[in-house]
Amino acid sequence: MRPVLLALALVAVLLAREASASDDGRFMRLDAQRSSGSFRVKLIWLFGIDGEFGRIDGEIRRNDFRDSLQVTARVDVRNLHMASSRQETWAKSEEFFDAAHHPQLSFVSDEFARLRLREGGELTGRLTVRGITQPVRLELLPAQCAHPAFECPIRVNGSIRRSRFGMTSHRGTLADKVEIDFNIFVAGDTARDALAPG
Repeated sequence: MRPVLLALALVAVLLAREASASDDGRFMRLDAQRSSGSFRVKLIWLFGIDGEFGRIDGEIRRNDFRDSLQVTARVDVRNLHMASSRQETWAKSEEFFDAAHHPQLSFVSDEFARLRLREGGELTGRLTVRGITQPVRLELLPAQCAHPAFECPIRVNGSIRRSRFGMTSHRGTLADKVEIDFNIFVAGDTARDALAPG
């Protein structure tokens, strides 16, 4: 019985350490003023229609026990901007983002190693658009400075298929692929070194 009890005690200690580390994980708010995002969809697969997202907020959670990060970003699509008012009205309409019924676009990443901020790599997670959540694979670009999210942005880009999120209008003239790009900064200086790749 003693080996069994010892094993159970060891498991309990490890779980307690992980829970404690999780509770002590650092939460860093995104800087809504400096963070930015954009999207592009091609018309007749030739000409790009570009848009700038409005306010981006959210947080980055650091798990010290696993030395990992998780990013949550929320975008208010009611405040997006485009080159013309006609394009802007269309992008907010039910044919595209449907901002009146679904004012928020959100992305929650899976946990990833903090070291990936320096090296770059795949960033998986769940994207919610128009109230529809789908798994996505984006690209985390290598950091261009020693303190990403402070001195330089955390850069994420990739593409999604709009049809997977209920955006099925104008299939004959509008490409299904939508390119997205985010530049993320964190607010405040207290967590300046928390995201520095080890």
